Amino acid sequence: MSPTLALVFALLGTLSSFIYIFRPTKSRSNHNKNGQKLPPGPRALPIIGNLHMLGKLPHQNLHHLAKRYGPIMSLRLGCVPTIVVSSPEAAELFLKTHDLVFASRPGIQAGEYLSYGSTGMAFTPYVRKTELGSLVESVKESAAARETVNLSEKVGELIEKMMCKIIFGRSNDDRFNLRSLIDQTMHLSGAFNISDFVPYLAPLDLQGLGRRLKRASELVDTVLEKIIDEHMQGTDAEDRKPHRDFVDVMISMLNQPMNPHDKDETYIIKRKNIKAILLDMIAASFESSAVAIVWTFSEIWRHPRVMVALQHELETVVGRNRLVEESDLSKLTYLDMVVKEGLRLHPVAPFLVPHESIEDIVINGYFIPKKSRILVNIWSMGRDRNIWSENAEEFFPERFINNNIDLRGHDFRLIPFGSGRRGCPGMHLALINVSLILAQLVHCFNWELPDGMLPDELNVTEIFGLSLPRATHLLAKPTYRLLGLAT
Repeated sequence: MSPTLALVFALLGTLSSFIYIFRPTKSRSNHNKNGQKLPPGPRALPIIGNLHMLGKLPHQNLHHLAKRYGPIMSLRLGCVPTIVVSSPEAAELFLKTHDLVFASRPGIQAGEYLSYGSTGMAFTPYVRKTELGSLVESVKESAAARETVNLSEKVGELIEKMMCKIIFGRSNDDRFNLRSLIDQTMHLSGAFNISDFVPYLAPLDLQGLGRRLKRASELVDTVLEKIIDEHMQGTDAEDRKPHRDFVDVMISMLNQPMNPHDKDETYIIKRKNIKAILLDMIAASFESSAVAIVWTFSEIWRHPRVMVALQHELETVVGRNRLVEESDLSKLTYLDMVVKEGLRLHPVAPFLVPHESIEDIVINGYFIPKKSRILVNIWSMGRDRNIWSENAEEFFPERFINNNIDLRGHDFRLIPFGSGRRGCPGMHLALINVSLILAQLVHCFNWELPDGMLPDELNVTEIFGLSLPRATHLLAKPTYRLLGLAT
């Protein structure tokens, strides 16, 4: 927690405690003022509600609270009524059975600044064979020099190169410096903003986030405007490929109705829509796939028997004379189990993307008021012993043997990409990314941790934000193991 935020909480907490002490005493009721039954939950303080209970790792703290209050838990985060969902059965009620009611997204300050008024949508990239081959060659050179490789950086750079080619038709360059801009926007978007929960404090900008968000939005807008202008003017023709890239496709739809059958043209694709979609694509792909790959790789290294089993499958299916191809993935059943297990223990977005109710509704006998924020704690669901047995905290891919659980949002025991109308539309492509990059790195190289570190000594601390990355970079020494050429 930042010093500024700590000071804000200290001041609000003091005021809340004063009000709490001197107000008339009454027991915590799970009914609203109209007598309607609310989900159970801890008592909320005046002004800040339950914000003080979130801590540095909210997904973990809410996981422990759910053990006491149940899988549908009621909180008040500042002025915002919030429902925390922590079981597959409850998640299905909110994301599938009643998905129309909860299909909305809450408006937050970061969204207004960084997503052009929340006019975007989510996409993820597909893996380009040439870029993955370049990664293998780069790591192979490090292996020959016996150098330690920063896998967190390598994977991040790979994803960045792929996405820039797919979206812009070329590699990134110094004119745009997208990587640092996206890192900044992701940090600001995931930062706890007191103004989102106590709106009347927003004009004060106590944390300075409003000012920083505005500045970040201006920088991002400048870059996106330049990219769109270049595509419209054709000034980057020397860098363009024969096929159209995603920016070209979006520009071709400019000022056209989103629904071609809409005679009234109610919703028109405007320039700000294109910028919002581009930002969504870049931010989602730079962060989500890289986080999933690095966490799963961390668990593979912490469990050497998994590394051995996965390399054995790759040798059997692919051999040691070529790289893994996308067409091999359907035959790599153990790899599929490893990816599922990685996403179970380390979901990229522990609460998915927050939902908001558009009307009052009763679920499981509990009244859920309109404008309630819904947090589906899939991190907690991934550690539920009632679902995953007593070894729920263990990385154990074999739990998926003869198990028909998939990742596509139909089985609510495992929904790392969400489900229903607001599920991730790029799920299939993201899975190809994660699976193929993991397979390539495990197939081409043996790995050892630096400085004689033992597998169980690897740091697995998380950092909470819009995503849930490792607190430290993943470092290791590779040894090339294929018999043939790397490309």
